[in-house]
Amino acid sequence: MNFRTILILGALSAFGPLAIDFYLPAFPAMALAFATDEQHVQLTLAAYFLGLSIGQLAYGPVADRFGRRIPLLTGVGLFTVASLACAYAPNLEWLIGARFVQALGGCAGMVISRAVVSDKCDAVGAAKVFSQLILVMGLAPILAPMLGGLLVNTTGWQSIFLALSGFSALAGLAVAFGLPESLPAHVPRQPLSGALRQYGRLLADPVFLGHAMTGGIAIAGMFAYIAGSPFVFIKLYGVPAEHFGWLFGINAAGLILVSQINARLLAKRGPAFLLARAVWIYLAAGLTLFAVSSLQTEKLWPLLIPLFVCIASLGCILPNASACAMSGQGARAGSASAMLGCLQFSVAAGAAALVGVLHDGSAMPMAMVISLCGVLVVSVAMLTQRLQNTRVLQKAQA
Repeated sequence: MNFRTILILGALSAFGPLAIDFYLPAFPAMALAFATDEQHVQLTLAAYFLGLSIGQLAYGPVADRFGRRIPLLTGVGLFTVASLACAYAPNLEWLIGARFVQALGGCAGMVISRAVVSDKCDAVGAAKVFSQLILVMGLAPILAPMLGGLLVNTTGWQSIFLALSGFSALAGLAVAFGLPESLPAHVPRQPLSGALRQYGRLLADPVFLGHAMTGGIAIAGMFAYIAGSPFVFIKLYGVPAEHFGWLFGINAAGLILVSQINARLLAKRGPAFLLARAVWIYLAAGLTLFAVSSLQTEKLWPLLIPLFVCIASLGCILPNASACAMSGQGARAGSASAMLGCLQFSVAAGAAALVGVLHDGSAMPMAMVISLCGVLVVSVAMLTQRLQNTRVLQKAQA
């Protein structure tokens, strides 16, 4: 896969994290603008997660029926318009609704970029490309909070959504002129009437479901961090909004670094092998974070170290879990990608909401949810590995 295609797919994959990370420093300003508190502003984040979960289920079958380009261009256009609606929201309820619609558009890039990779690569090749996509889309959580903090302090929170609208318009042009159709002409197009049956088969596949949930639970921990970090960093420890992005960017840099190490390790070890080891690092970091937060230290740095390790480990977990789940999906790659994303972001939405529900004025809710995700991700990954080994053995004996 050439660099131009990877760059375009990376930009499309970045719609999700960019639309989340960009406006995190604006939470206090938005709460002030709408005369509410930050816990209510967090509903805009939950609405976005919900839109990502629901929207992906629609794009998968459409992409398998009509190809990748048409639904992709439609989704990017919807994201552009919804971003403008967010910028000019007259109240919080309007903003919550616009964020939901924005997610419905943005998830097209997330679903279809995975399907394009599956169209062109085998399991190992897909894991390598997914690692490279993290390198491209990883710039979003590094640069977005810093730029978001700067925009909030200079031109107001509305300018963040205007910038998102401009970014998506440019991405749409890149797709229109630089991303050819990847679904091979000889592959049978899946009828829309069979979408529910396809999803039923995927949900009945314990190996696919296990890999999808391994990645989903890991992402849930990351979004618990995303939902809780504005309060923990800015309010609890007094980090200025314009400096919030530096802390956020350090963790994102760890994610990028590990993803590139993962791409190199794939030359010697398969994605399943690396995934089974990385989840234990995630668990250890999550439990350490919980232990440190329970001490309610007055210093921020003891929290930052396990947070860094936890987020960095996702650079190995996410590409390998996605590659294992998408392996061998063939003509139903769009539906498989949609179900993968739906499962992952449904769990993520629940984790983000749980952080808000448990809010007690400390870092404990965020740490508690992340550590719980660590326990679950190891449990699911180990069970899935046993199921996969059993399947391989049964095929060998047949």
